[in-house]
Amino acid sequence: MFSSIIRKVPQLVKLAAPQFKPTSLIRAISISHQYYAPRIQEPAPNFAGTAVISADFKNIQLSDYKGKYVVLVFYPLDFTFVCPTELIALDDRIDDFKKLNAEVIGCSVDSHFTHLGWMNTERSKGGLGPLRYPLLSDMNKNIARDYGVLLEKEGIALRGMFIIDPNGVLRQITINDLPIGRSVDEALRVIEALRFVEEHGEVCPANWRKGDKTIKPNPKGSLEYFSSSNK
Repeated sequence: MFSSIIRKVPQLVKLAAPQFKPTSLIRAISISHQYYAPRIQEPAPNFAGTAVISADFKNIQLSDYKGKYVVLVFYPLDFTFVCPTELIALDDRIDDFKKLNAEVIGCSVDSHFTHLGWMNTERSKGGLGPLRYPLLSDMNKNIARDYGVLLEKEGIALRGMFIIDPNGVLRQITINDLPIGRSVDEALRVIEALRFVEEHGEVCPANWRKGDKTIKPNPKGSLEYFSSSNK
C-alpha cells in the first residue's frame, strides 16, 4: 500500500505544482516510513498473514485476538541458532501465558512452508518440533516494517517482542540485537503487572513480582509503600 502511494507522488505533485521536482519529497516520505516505530499507549499496527497452527496453514490477523493479550514475537530466521531456544522456551510456558489470557504469536520473514519444515524437524537437530502457538509468515516484510524491527539491508527482523492488550493497544516493547535471546519470565511478569494495574489501580515498582507490594499512585498513598520499603 505504501509503495503504491510513493509511485503516485510524482503525478500528484506535477498536477499541483508543475515547476516542483518531487524527488526530495519522495525521499523524505521514504525515510520517515523506514524509521517508523509503533508507540506505547497507541493502537498496535494491524497484521494479517498465513500462519502454521497445529501443522496446518491458517490465515490470521490481529483482530482475531480481540479480548486477549497478544505477545507478538519477531525473530530473524528459521533454522538458525538463538531463535529455536526462544521459541521453544515460549512453548514450554504456553500454559502460563494462557492462564493470563495471553496468546503468543511468532513471526519471521520465512515462508509458512519453511515454518512447517522447521516444526517438523526434531529439537535435537535444531528444529522446533510441534508448537502450541502460531508461527506467522511475513515474506513481504510488511509486518516487521510496520513494527519498526526490520533491518532493511539484511531483510530480516530484529528480536522484537510486543505486548498488546485486549483492546489492541501496545503496552510493552522489547527489542534485542540478533545475538541475544529474550526472557520469557519477563514477558509473563509484564502481563501479570498490566493485569494487576487494570484490576486494582495501583502501580508496580521495580522488579515487581506477583504478590509483591504495589504503590498507590498519589502523594499520600505512595508514602505507605516508601515508608515500608526504605526502613
